Amino acid sequence: MDNPSSIITQVSRDEEGGKASAERGSSPSLSSKKPRSGGLFSSLFCCLCRDQQAEPQPVNNNAPLLVEENGTISKIQVKPLLPPVKSKDSGKICVVIDLDETLVHSSFKPVNNADFIIPVEIDGTVHQVYVLKRPHVDEFLKRMGELFECVLFTASLAKYADPVSDLLDKWGAFRSRLFRESCVFHRGNYVKDLSRLGRDLNKVIIVDNSPASYVFHPDNAVPVASWFDDMHDTELRDLIPFFERLSKVDNVYTVLKHQSTSS
Repeated sequence: MDNPSSIITQVSRDEEGGKASAERGSSPSLSSKKPRSGGLFSSLFCCLCRDQQAEPQPVNNNAPLLVEENGTISKIQVKPLLPPVKSKDSGKICVVIDLDETLVHSSFKPVNNADFIIPVEIDGTVHQVYVLKRPHVDEFLKRMGELFECVLFTASLAKYADPVSDLLDKWGAFRSRLFRESCVFHRGNYVKDLSRLGRDLNKVIIVDNSPASYVFHPDNAVPVASWFDDMHDTELRDLIPFFERLSKVDNVYTVLKHQSTSS
């Protein structure tokens, strides 16, 4: 049985009867953590607790991994999550981009200035999801689609994330879309295991607001602050020049490690 809140990965706590955090740069009670039982939103959104983030585990970047519920990692070959690279994307870096609080903010609470209103049917009842686009997301996605093989990877369910992506991505930037079933549930979080994509990890980047989502491959990450309806936010626009430079490198680690040490 679906419960409205766990279909979407991130939701403000005021919609669960608690207090919302609007502090930019902190996790506004939204996340990739496993849904809690009970509560109106426990199956559409998944809530992340910063003090319970999964700890990094040693991984072999050369083979897909299967992570068991108890946290152990087994080296088992699995079918890649992505199809073969299209000819137009040959040689390009693959950029995995998160949805909720990275590109959009979604809510069950009515919002007057919502960019999209997505109807989601749950147990025979249609719930309206109000979606706000992050500032400069159009400019960001258009340019990213020109430079990279872009993949949407979200811990939300497809019944919500697919129609949002249809409306958001007017340029066809996303070559593929991956949803919650493609994540690995590890220590209470939905983790995006980049080794299962079927791409050379030397040419894979993940853009995500939740460190728990990329805990297996932190060296491949370009972190972004969680966005919470701040119309003055410029982070996506400011990242474009960096990605333009990054699109020309052969090994993403050389650039990303330099960024992490200089920041």
